[in-house]
Amino acid sequence: MEQKALSPEINRTLYSDIEPYNSGFLKVSEIHTIYYEQSGNPDGHPVVFLHGGPGGGTSPGNRKFFDPVFYRIILFDQRGAGKSTPHACLEENTTWDLVADIEKLRDHLKISEWLVFGGSWGSTLSLAYSESHPDKVTGMVLRGIFMLRKKEIDWFYEGGAAAIFPDAWEPFRDLIPESERGCFVDAYHKRLNSNDKETQYAAARAWTKWEMMTAHLLPNEVTAKRGDDDEFCLAFARIENHYFVNKGFLPKETYLLDNIEKIRHINTVIVQGRYDVCCPMMSAWDLHKSWPEADFRVVKDAGHSANEPGISSELVSATEKLKFIIQENRS
Repeated sequence: MEQKALSPEINRTLYSDIEPYNSGFLKVSEIHTIYYEQSGNPDGHPVVFLHGGPGGGTSPGNRKFFDPVFYRIILFDQRGAGKSTPHACLEENTTWDLVADIEKLRDHLKISEWLVFGGSWGSTLSLAYSESHPDKVTGMVLRGIFMLRKKEIDWFYEGGAAAIFPDAWEPFRDLIPESERGCFVDAYHKRLNSNDKETQYAAARAWTKWEMMTAHLLPNEVTAKRGDDDEFCLAFARIENHYFVNKGFLPKETYLLDNIEKIRHINTVIVQGRYDVCCPMMSAWDLHKSWPEADFRVVKDAGHSANEPGISSELVSATEKLKFIIQENRS
C-alpha cells in the first residue's frame, strides 16, 4: 500500500520559517511549568503539535508543516523537555499528566477544539489524548506510529534493530557490562538515575546517539550530532527510559488499540515510513487494521524522521487535506 500521488493542487512543500507571535510558560503542577508558543494566524484553526521522545522537545522547524495563513500553530515542550522546567525531571511525569497538561493548555489559550499532530511518541500521546477527549479533536495527523507495546520496545532496545545497524548498536551495547545485558532498558534505567552526574551523562549520550543514528533511511549528520548535546541527551534519554520502564503508564499494552472506537469518527491521516527502524511499520499496520477508516499512507523511500523528504511531503499534504475538510464544513 504505497502512497499514490495526490492531485497537484494539494501543497506538499514545507512552509517557510516563521516566528511565534506569542510565547509563555504555564504552571501545570506544583513541580512542572511548560513552555508554549503560538505562530501563524491568531484567528486561524488551532492545531497542537505533540513532539516525540518523550523528552525530545520542540524546534522551530516544527511550525513548517502548517499553512500559517490558515492555522493557529501551537507548540509546547512536554514536562521536563526543551524549555520546560525542571529540566529532565521524572517526578509527576506520566502519560496521563501530559494528557492533563494538553487540556490545561487548551483551556489557558481559550481554544474550544483543535487539530492534533504528533509523530513517534507524539503519535502515542495523540492517541491517548484523543481517546480521552474526542470531543476536543477536529482531526489528527499521526506519523511513525508507536504504541509502547513490549514487542516495539524489544525491537529497538533489546537487539532487533541491531541487525540493521550493528555499527550504531555496538556503542550502545558496550556501555553495559555483559552481566546486565539481559535487559538494556533496565540497565540504562539504573545509570540514567545514578547519583553520579557523569554516569547519567554517559548513559544519556549513548542512548540518544543510538536513536539518532537510526532515525533516517540515509545517514543524517545534523540529527546524529544531537547526541553530542549533553543537556538535550539527558532529558531525552531519562524521560524516554522512564516511560519505557513504566510501559507508558498504560493500563494494558493494547490500551490504545482497544479504544479506537472512541475516535473512529475523527478525520485522521497516518503517515509511515516503509523502512522506519525506530518505530517499524508493524505498529502502523496494526493501527490501520483496527482503524481502516483513517487515511493510511506508506512512504516507500523513508525511515522514521519527520524531516525526510517523503515523510515531510506527506505530512504537509495531510494538514492541507484536513484544512480543506475544515473549510468545506464551514461553508
